Amino acid sequence: MSNYICRLHEQVERKHVRYRNRYGIALAGDLYTAKNMDQNRRHMAVIVGAPYGGVKEQGPAVYANELAMRGFVVLTFDPCYMGESGGEPRHVSSPDLFSENISAGVDYLGLQSFVDREKIGVIGICGSGGFALSAAAVDTRIKAVVTASMYDMSAASRLGLSSEQIQKEKEKLSQQRWVDAENGYPEYIPSFPEEPAAVIPDEMQGIFQEFFEFYATKRGHHPNARGNFTSTSALSFMNYGLNDHIDEISPRPVMFIVGDRAESRFFSDMAYEKAAEPKRLVVVPDCKHVDLYDDTSKIPFDEMERFLIESFA
Repeated sequence: MSNYICRLHEQVERKHVRYRNRYGIALAGDLYTAKNMDQNRRHMAVIVGAPYGGVKEQGPAVYANELAMRGFVVLTFDPCYMGESGGEPRHVSSPDLFSENISAGVDYLGLQSFVDREKIGVIGICGSGGFALSAAAVDTRIKAVVTASMYDMSAASRLGLSSEQIQKEKEKLSQQRWVDAENGYPEYIPSFPEEPAAVIPDEMQGIFQEFFEFYATKRGHHPNARGNFTSTSALSFMNYGLNDHIDEISPRPVMFIVGDRAESRFFSDMAYEKAAEPKRLVVVPDCKHVDLYDDTSKIPFDEMERFLIESFA
């Protein structure tokens, strides 16, 4: 299991919570607050979304622990169909559902007496960066968005494929639906082992090596985050543009944080170009994609805190 769940700062407390998204699916979350927080006042709040395939005990716990010490009320959660959240069959993914999970977090936070409804923001790590932008494009209650190592899963579903290859992929996944229907359950092929791996396979290269280094080793391994989703989930992303309307987030601000060595940087660059002002691009030196999951020496928490406070002013 990931070590993050054991690293709660002595000044922070964590409470397990459950609430439902608008589809009625129960979501499992953790609410982080400073132990000395005045519950008679209304505070700034942030939802932290996990990397695509990740769970609340991993990167989100790192962000929540730090931001709660800085006075924010922070909600982390497992996406529906994953981890401790509800939804059957397991490991189903959908761009609409995963974006809705973020708005469901806004619902939950806004019902807490100690949260200021006008000061709720979202931080999306990796794939949740795309979901956060998609949610904020339509949910005006989200007053600020921060993405870290943002990954646009809709664009990724077609990345590097020709028209012919896209058609073949659709045909393959459409045929898989027949197999799933005949079996009575969808195909799910995990990417990472049940137990932490001791070494990274030589054939793992580039960003896939980074993902393996985080999810498959003791650094970030968690039994609820073995990677991948049901095979036919990919069809939804091929048919849904997460970032089509992110310019409509304006005049609410967006900050994109990306490592200068991240192979995924082009996703943040593309989204930054699409977004309207006010927007910021923060490039972290000597930083790879997964460094922004858990490396507190590289995650720019000071800049993040200033950005959120200024956005809520």
